[in-house]
Amino acid sequence: MKVLLLGKNGQVGWELQRSLAPLGELVALDRRSTLADGGCGNLEDLDGLRETVARLRPDVIVNAAAHTAVDRAERELELARTLNATAPGVLADAAHAVGALLVHYSTDYVFDGSGTAPWTEDAAAGPLSVYGQTKLEGEQRIAASGARHLIFRTSWVYAARGGNFAKTMLRLGQERERLTVIDDQFGAPTGAELIADVTAHAIRQTLREDARCGTYHLAAAGETTWNGYARFVLETARTLKPDLVMKAQDVAPVPTSAFPTPARRPLNSRLDTTRLRESFGLSMPHWQHGVRRMLAETL
Repeated sequence: MKVLLLGKNGQVGWELQRSLAPLGELVALDRRSTLADGGCGNLEDLDGLRETVARLRPDVIVNAAAHTAVDRAERELELARTLNATAPGVLADAAHAVGALLVHYSTDYVFDGSGTAPWTEDAAAGPLSVYGQTKLEGEQRIAASGARHLIFRTSWVYAARGGNFAKTMLRLGQERERLTVIDDQFGAPTGAELIADVTAHAIRQTLREDARCGTYHLAAAGETTWNGYARFVLETARTLKPDLVMKAQDVAPVPTSAFPTPARRPLNSRLDTTRLRESFGLSMPHWQHGVRRMLAETL
């Protein structure tokens, strides 16, 4: 089996290189990869994407590349649409032409964040930002292509590699006596490692049974706020590394309005993972488990 991975150096893409390798021959590309390198990984090069799929004829295409700078997308509408909507549509058409399974990642930002109930896959979309709108358009283009596909909506993604919210809180906690962190946005921090492992598991099962194709919510179990997340990070850091000098004694809760941003954030990012768990026989670990493990690796 041949697997084509796009976005190999992103948070999720890096973990996918590990989790997808046992499936077969893995061709992993980033945005600098060209046809001369064996394949085009630049989502802005639509013709290059088409030619790459036609040449390689992969059994599975995993697209982990996207425009994820939420605030910058507000002023980069056309680029965000190309990367998040047009390119996934092109990949879907190309996948359909060669009979490949397309795996794509989307986001809780396709919803308006209202209410308190976890969002199901069939809930009405209502994106608040350019990022959310273009990611929704990407989903719609994939669904309309006729290609076999798996779309995983996830939220609050972090990884041990690179920067993340937890590392920022650790740094600020050592520099400041008081932190102010948003306490009215709810979700579940979800590790790139978990996303990658679930993806590989789902691909295996879907290749055996096309009926598993579709859209799924993929997030760790439990819920918290950014404030609760920050508190957990600092408390866990003190436990894991008692000699760590932590100045912060207070993590004050503040509303989203205290930190105005160009793009509106959904207040309710809870995702119902029932369909994923039942379809693939999975049990999602609590968000604290993954964050604690990540901190143990990085401290």
